[in-house]
Amino acid sequence: MTSISGKRVLVTGAGGFIGSHLTEELVRRGADVRAFVHYDSRGTRGWLDETEPDVAKEIEFVAGDVIDAGRVRDAVRDRDIVFHLAALIGIPYSYCAPESYVRTNVDGTMNVLNACRDEDVDLLLHTSTSETYGTAQYVPIDEKHPLSAQSPYAATKTAADQLALSYHRSFELPVAIVRPFNTFGPRQSLRAIVPTVLAQLLSGSGVIRVGSTHPSRDFNYVSNTVDGFVAAAQAPRESVVGETFNLGSGEEIGIGDLIRLCMKVTGRDAEIVTESERIRPEKSEVERLLADTSKAAAAFGYKANVSLEEGLRRFAEYLSGNVPLRTGEDYAV
Repeated sequence: MTSISGKRVLVTGAGGFIGSHLTEELVRRGADVRAFVHYDSRGTRGWLDETEPDVAKEIEFVAGDVIDAGRVRDAVRDRDIVFHLAALIGIPYSYCAPESYVRTNVDGTMNVLNACRDEDVDLLLHTSTSETYGTAQYVPIDEKHPLSAQSPYAATKTAADQLALSYHRSFELPVAIVRPFNTFGPRQSLRAIVPTVLAQLLSGSGVIRVGSTHPSRDFNYVSNTVDGFVAAAQAPRESVVGETFNLGSGEEIGIGDLIRLCMKVTGRDAEIVTESERIRPEKSEVERLLADTSKAAAAFGYKANVSLEEGLRRFAEYLSGNVPLRTGEDYAV
């Protein structure tokens, strides 16, 4: 296994939830880091605006959009490794604006693939999602599980995955796919289930407003996911190129039990109220996810070191100190 230290890396989607944590960790591990952040007129850098100054000064920032092929090529130029995380990720919004998801997740990925091919990168780590599996047909879910997109978001991510693999097969592009399960932690959108439950508990309103409580998920703390990305990038190329790897905790919990665990972690009780407007369309709801991570463990030693309960404790501490806490009426899942 080689070290990431000294490698010239690019992170697309670097200003996002997972991307910002990954960018910072790469700097700490001695990589030469370029961050591709979404351009806006205010010159903001997403969550990387909160990065500690001694880390931020080591990052080269490039602002743009993955749907702009020329700008993507500028960002990819002279990089050894590309971590492609840029994507539209909100499932509910994909019901309203599926075309936007195609442009960013499919066309944007095509731009990254073409740039990596033209610039002859050593490795492209493409980010997938457990949503591509749909409801589990068997558990734990290994990488051979059928893909069954149940939302427009999942469909675009499935298409992007297949494009990435096709570039490996057709053009020998050194691509590996990492497929995180339900990552949670600091900087995550408050619309996601874990932060919305924790934030409502911490607000002291006494009520938790959510959608369905019966689905189950494999929740994985963000540092575990980041460790998986870095380990995959450091693995021998013959162990990862052309392959897909699940990154999860290997543990399953129902949403109802998750809420009760959040109550335990925060020391607060609340009434659980299910609201119909927060429930996904019936055939779009993924009922069950549980990762088999044995392939990643064998290829690059992946292990989820932070437990769900410890991750929830860390996240609750972050939310209580960094996020204005409101009632559940302000959040939607």
